[in-house]
Order: sequence, then C-alpha cells, then structure tokens
Amino acid sequence: MHTLKVTQIGNSLGVILPRQVLAQLALEKGDALYLTASADGVRLTPHDPAFEHQMEQARKIMKERRAVLRELAK
Repeated sequence: MHTLKVTQIGNSLGVILPRQVLAQLALEKGDALYLTASADGVRLTPHDPAFEHQMEQARKIMKERRAVLRELAK
C-alpha cells in the first residue's frame, strides 16, 4: 500500500506516483491513466476500460465466426 499526498501542481491539485508504482504500471512521462469509479472508491489503470470492453466483444465475435474469417483471409 502506498500513501499519496495531494499537492499543488501549478493552479491544480495532484498526486505524485512513487517510482515503484510507475514501474509496476509500466508508465512513462506522457502516458495516459484512466480513472473509473468502483464499489470501494476509484480505480487507476493504464488501460482504457471502454477499449477493453470493445476488444472483449471483438474476441467473442471472432471466436463465433472463425470459419468466415478464415475464408475472408484467403
């Protein structure tokens, strides 16, 4: 567990993520983080939840229509 302190950054407020957290999330300067609400607070993730949902649907369709995709690939 990491305790983060809210600090002033220019005219805004923000938190600074420890180096270990940045390494764990494989984040570098300029990368995007996505904040979503969860049952017990908020969740920070480097993966876009909307895109992840779209990919799940695409995988499902590709699995169901495998034969059609093989024919189209010829």
